Amino acid sequence: MPSLATWIRGKDEQWFQPFFDKHPEICVCNARKGEAALKEIDGLLLTGGSDIAPEFLKQDVPDPSMLDQDVDVARDRWEFAALKDALSRGLPIFAICKGLQLFNVALGGTLKLDIPGHKLPEQKEHDIQPLRNDTTAKHRFDRVNSSHHQAIDCLGEGLEVEAWCSNDDIIEQVRLRHFPFALAVQYHPERGKIYDELFEDFFSRMKNMLKQP
Repeated sequence: MPSLATWIRGKDEQWFQPFFDKHPEICVCNARKGEAALKEIDGLLLTGGSDIAPEFLKQDVPDPSMLDQDVDVARDRWEFAALKDALSRGLPIFAICKGLQLFNVALGGTLKLDIPGHKLPEQKEHDIQPLRNDTTAKHRFDRVNSSHHQAIDCLGEGLEVEAWCSNDDIIEQVRLRHFPFALAVQYHPERGKIYDELFEDFFSRMKNMLKQP
């Protein structure tokens, strides 16, 4: 049975559970509940949450008030360690919202610490944000449900942009070059009805890990 490691907040579990229910053969280990042993996992899911704690950032924070006041240092520490382990083992990685930002920082990138116009309620609940997509991207969406106040500034090493907001060029989707599967999105596929292919691709990559000698 493949095992998936993640850290999902209690209030977000309802959004991910329908995708997990489609694959009862996958064991979901939520580190928030102390369930994830990294050496036993076959894939890593990085989900949304509060801002990354400033001690983990690769940049100065001139105005700390721009950051969430409810940062979770223990979670950040676990996710950076889990990501390092997954990268070293070539495990499938799927990162969402804060997960994309953490993925970028882990690879040496920096963030725009506060951006305007990307955290409206309707953006979180509806697929209304228009995208432009790189023609080489496997997964392409014309509009997405993206709601956030931070975004990628300088790309981390090895990352390639697959999609960006057509209004202001905010990066919305990246992949890690020359890696079996590492996809990161700024939008929220767990909250939408058009994103099944992202989870299915990720889960299939996990299952294939077990078939490898």
